[in-house]
Amino acid sequence: MNPHLDKLQSYPFEKLRQLFGQVQPNTQHTAISLGMGEPKHPTPPFIQQALIDNIAGLANYPTTIGTEALRGAIAGWLERRYGIPALDRATQVLPVNGSREALFALAQTVIDPAADALVVCPNPFYQIYEGAAYLAGATPYFVNSDPARNFGCDYDSVPAEVWQRVRLLYVCSPGNPTGATLTLTDWEHLFALSERYDFIIAADECYSEIYHGDEPPLGALQAAHMLGLSTVERPYARLVVFSSLSKRSNVPGMRSGFVAGDADVLKKFLLYRTYHGSAMSTAVQAASVAAWNDETHVEQNRAQYRAKFAAITPLLREVMEVELPDAGFYLWADVSRTGLSDTEFAQRLYAEYNVTVLPGSFLAREAHGLNPGRNRIRMALVSGTEEGLEAARRIVQFCKTLNP
Repeated sequence: MNPHLDKLQSYPFEKLRQLFGQVQPNTQHTAISLGMGEPKHPTPPFIQQALIDNIAGLANYPTTIGTEALRGAIAGWLERRYGIPALDRATQVLPVNGSREALFALAQTVIDPAADALVVCPNPFYQIYEGAAYLAGATPYFVNSDPARNFGCDYDSVPAEVWQRVRLLYVCSPGNPTGATLTLTDWEHLFALSERYDFIIAADECYSEIYHGDEPPLGALQAAHMLGLSTVERPYARLVVFSSLSKRSNVPGMRSGFVAGDADVLKKFLLYRTYHGSAMSTAVQAASVAAWNDETHVEQNRAQYRAKFAAITPLLREVMEVELPDAGFYLWADVSRTGLSDTEFAQRLYAEYNVTVLPGSFLAREAHGLNPGRNRIRMALVSGTEEGLEAARRIVQFCKTLNP
């Protein structure tokens, strides 16, 4: 067996299942789950129809590089969304089966297992980053998010001897679970570190289209272009961006996303994926073209989230420390003033009010003397507004029983 498998922790939802293992929820309340970040808004009918209309494609093997139509649709969306120069459809864009598998596979492509490499991850984080590092033969190095920095990571705290061993840096902006976004100054600092220490930046941007302010989140390619890194001899050097239709278009079951950026990295990544057998069905590709070419459904989806967050956040703010995030569909709440730990809070809320939330400590690791997820909970506001409001009312009631 691969010995690196022994380094993997249980996924957060398995930890949650074990936490609830001996708990019987209060059946006077219907079950409401805010635990899993799975979009629940309906899939737009035109995407469903595009999938049906192209179902005959199941009779053919798809190519790993994907169709010209899909690569063109992805590149066109990136150019419109971020105001960047035209991308080379043949070398700078590659479709993938959702950002999750690609985030994992990139580490297997770029890490030399004999190099004693480090992979820098934000903390808390999407657990794929950690697993990808371990199974590539590297070691994750966690940089804690800081509430005082709008949950940004303090990369200046990383010693030079650590940066010298780094071969890959995972960045999630907007972040999971914090919703924090990086500024142009943040990106400039990361690009300078990448150039100085010669590591690749993997920018996970799957929440980019669910934002709550007037300005859309700054993207990594956009930031690189603004800083003059899109027109140099090697455009977007050491930068690979990941995104997905799952949250943007409410199609998590389609498993459709892309990587874009440094053509040299993508050339090696395509070679790896060709052997890995990660080609996307042509029917899914056709439906993806339809999704990337339409913005109306994205605007409608974003409006639903904005209305939901505007209704729910003020209710919860009465009983816990929680603020509207920059972006994403999570609330990242501090429950310290309830007198319960994050695991105790989740367990008792489930038992007494049949509402599921995810303990923040399950999404982070003990690093540099603390677990930055401790005493926080993540609430995924992915269902309808009424169900979200009902969950919020129960949480408020529960907290008031703790602190009348």
